[in-house]
Amino acid sequence: MKYEWRKHEKALYGAKSIPAFVDIPAQNFIMMKGSGNPNDTDFSDRVAALYSLAYAIKMGYKSTAAKNMLSNEIQDFTVYPLEGIWRQKNADTESVAGKLIKENLEYTIMIRQPAFITAEMVCAALEKIKVKKPNRLYEEMIFDTIHDGKCVEILHTGSYDNEPFSFEQMDRFAEENGLQRITDCHREIYLTNRTKEDKLKTILRYKVN
Repeated sequence: MKYEWRKHEKALYGAKSIPAFVDIPAQNFIMMKGSGNPNDTDFSDRVAALYSLAYAIKMGYKSTAAKNMLSNEIQDFTVYPLEGIWRQKNADTESVAGKLIKENLEYTIMIRQPAFITAEMVCAALEKIKVKKPNRLYEEMIFDTIHDGKCVEILHTGSYDNEPFSFEQMDRFAEENGLQRITDCHREIYLTNRTKEDKLKTILRYKVN
């Protein structure tokens, strides 16, 4: 059986175009930190390195499963989408007319791993790609658990530059429902890539209490 997150976890990845309250469980990720404009080469290099590890983990698991697992057990899985946690340094003092300054962004980019992927599997895959496809960025990657808990989310369609409109909807929803945002960062889950800008679909989330 192949585990496919779109089919098996619709509650986590089926956000709608209107705001909603969600409770996100603990999840495991491979991740790395960075800063600066996401349009710069450094960001794309980090994304590429992260995907290299993600697919190495997938192939390593698939190979092991084919040898050791029963036919009715999970033998493969679909790689999860890229995610990012974003914040702007000194947003209150360094913004220009409320406009986002991309050069001041700090982020953690990540790719979720299924619950059956262990730290040992991640380390084994990492050691293999260090040999096959050397990259200095591998040294910055970690495998860790994040538990967001209570959040407000929305499905944003279109350009990333138009996200403020969706955040305004989220803020109104939170206020109307007695919820308060508790962090200065937010999460983005990129459900699409290599598509026209107006077709991009991104889940936006931030923590509330």
